Amino acid sequence: MVATYDALVGEYEAGIGVPGTPLPTVDPGANLAATLPVWALAGGAVAAFAAAADRWRTTCGVTPLGGTVDPARVAAAFSSERLFRLHGEPPDIFAELSGFFRAADAWVRTHANYPHHRARLLAAVELPGTAGREDFARRAATLTAADIEQRAGEHGAIAVRVRPEREWADSPQGKAAASGPLVAVAERGDRGGFECPTAATQLLPLRGIRVLDLTRVIAGPVATRALALLGADVLRIDPPGLPEIGWQYLDTCQGKRSTVVDLRTGLPVFRELISNADIIISGYRPGSLQRLGVRPGEIRPGIVHGRVSAWGELGPWGDRRGFDSIVQAASGISLIEGTQNNSRSESSVGALPAQALDHASGYLLAAGVLDALCARHGDGLGRDVRVALARTASWLITAPGRTPAHAPAAAPDVRYALTHDAVTTAGPALTEYPDHSWPAPAHGSSAPEWKARPDGS
Repeated sequence: MVATYDALVGEYEAGIGVPGTPLPTVDPGANLAATLPVWALAGGAVAAFAAAADRWRTTCGVTPLGGTVDPARVAAAFSSERLFRLHGEPPDIFAELSGFFRAADAWVRTHANYPHHRARLLAAVELPGTAGREDFARRAATLTAADIEQRAGEHGAIAVRVRPEREWADSPQGKAAASGPLVAVAERGDRGGFECPTAATQLLPLRGIRVLDLTRVIAGPVATRALALLGADVLRIDPPGLPEIGWQYLDTCQGKRSTVVDLRTGLPVFRELISNADIIISGYRPGSLQRLGVRPGEIRPGIVHGRVSAWGELGPWGDRRGFDSIVQAASGISLIEGTQNNSRSESSVGALPAQALDHASGYLLAAGVLDALCARHGDGLGRDVRVALARTASWLITAPGRTPAHAPAAAPDVRYALTHDAVTTAGPALTEYPDHSWPAPAHGSSAPEWKARPDGS
């Protein structure tokens, strides 16, 4: 384990490469081709997770794997939506009202994949619930991009004005999002008695560790899937009446168990789960658990709490909703990855070849959680581990190695796709793991309770 958290963050920051886990010196091919150094982010994030897993193995007296990063495997994992198939059919990645729209003065990008976000977006621009994409496009063209962004914020909808990178970097929300370490780890005052699991093995060093998964979409589920890959008992909780997007659930819930709990009415059940967990990973906005009625004393002392957010927890956008595509648009990435039409002095918009902010933030969060576990083994102190998509974006934007002249990203290697029944997904990012422990289970198929630990405790 690294000696200090400053050193830990320094390893993440320095190109995100981690000493002891060498990155290839060649580009992984065309699979993550972009103007920005997406491969450095992807390969480095997975390398950070692999190295943290070895530090945990060493802490538990298990032989480290000392693995290397396979570029094609990492590219496939980060591009999982391009490999996903259900009954042989690819998914619809973005819904009708998700995407780029031309406002009266600039581009905006919206995210309305969930029905409640669609309803809020239409209400924000004063359109009926039956309105379609063409209706929204016509309405957006009558409003300024700033007006659409403000209306969306007031209605809890998700839409941002597409900004140049310099404007974002100079804005209060951009400065807040870029501040602090890429992976923030903070000690808390609570202390608990935790030991390394006696059932730990080289491939399953987290066997016996309980992880409560309160995340949705991609970044958080990628982090908990990574912990499940190492053998943790990961119990994902979803609310009733708000199902996850089907293909995303199937693509990120491998190796986990799934249950449904209404935290507004099932708080006693949730308190029992949280009081016996070793790790919580949450994607709720700051203060959400407290607003639901969970008091600090009801959370197990010494627990590691990993949190992922879109914009970070500070600054004017600290409580604002967001997704990978939205962060790309607001932070300048969309214009960087677009092209310049000099004849019209008009920038077109583009996107990264994968949801790289999501996937990288997920692996970095898992790495930080593992290092927090190592530290807790020594002092018993609870720790908070935080990542934000916008902070990951700021690393990518400021990293060296831009390649504006690049070919379009090629499809990921199908040799790294796995099929179980009707579902095809990308395999694990770590070379030593040919597959996850099991495919995504039926949604809500587990009882809201922990499995017995392998050592019987």
